Amino acid sequence: MKRTQSFEIFKSFFKSNLKKIILFFICILIFVFVFFLYNLPIEPVLYGAILCGIIIIIVNIIEYLHYYYKIKSLRAVKNNMNFNLDNLPSTNHLLEQEYQNVIENFYQDKLNMTSKFDKDKSDLIDYFTLWAHQIKTPIAAMDLLLQSGENIDSDELSLELFKIEEYVEMVLQYLRLDSESSDLVLKYHNLDNIIKQAIRKYAKVFIRKKIKLEYLESNCEVLTDEKWLLFVIEQILSNSLKYTNKGEISIYMERDHKKVLVIEDTGIGIAPEDLPRVFEKGFTGYNGRIDKKSTGIGLYLCKRILTKLSHSITIESQVSKGTKVKIDLDTIDIRLE
Repeated sequence: MKRTQSFEIFKSFFKSNLKKIILFFICILIFVFVFFLYNLPIEPVLYGAILCGIIIIIVNIIEYLHYYYKIKSLRAVKNNMNFNLDNLPSTNHLLEQEYQNVIENFYQDKLNMTSKFDKDKSDLIDYFTLWAHQIKTPIAAMDLLLQSGENIDSDELSLELFKIEEYVEMVLQYLRLDSESSDLVLKYHNLDNIIKQAIRKYAKVFIRKKIKLEYLESNCEVLTDEKWLLFVIEQILSNSLKYTNKGEISIYMERDHKKVLVIEDTGIGIAPEDLPRVFEKGFTGYNGRIDKKSTGIGLYLCKRILTKLSHSITIESQVSKGTKVKIDLDTIDIRLE
């Protein structure tokens, strides 16, 4: 095996130096031919050729040994799972240095991709772990309702099923958001139609919690993706209903900005120190510590989705007075990923 490898290296070295060898013999032939034309003795040329040949052979042997150990070193690096750029052989050749620069760039990209993959995988595991614990709650509640006997409260059962549907929809959107194949379909939509779909979905929750809804029609069209924007509005409504125990939720367009949708509630509000971080992934804040089922994913997804749609979102809130979410639906710069 080693002989085969050595022969392979020698063959490669010979091929790379074949032009030099041919050039050397061509030069000798030219000298011989010129000396022959002028009737000069050929022996000095042959003597010089032999001396030059010996020097060239010695130089090539040294170069071959250097070439051989460089190849062996590179193969050792290739076969080493713990690859490190420090293990690359030194070089004083510009072309080889450029190749090493290319390798360094690829290696750095690989490290960045590996780091990102590990982080994404860790985040995904953390989220699914939390999601699995969350979805157990409505499943357990449904199980208890079914075991309670004949007098099954269908409304309670329906509510728990609704929670499961919410969690499933959340995880599907979470996975779709980072998908390489974006399914954005951008066109003009009637905003009221989208809002009414979200209201209909949460109608039973409004009735059950006895929360008043004040809805002023927007009478405007927006350039957006209906499915993604609907998910955002649903998430904000879900949060408002979760943290509003009495009072009302209002949906209207901001007076001075006809493309800014406002969803306002009279809920428990958000602490001032938590406001700057509400869009961070996994951040739940003080309210999340009260509500153990909070994931800190909803608003993060809303922010990511609205950025994809070239919309923006801001939140104003006061503790014990309520929260106001503003969605700016002006389309400034569409970025399709």
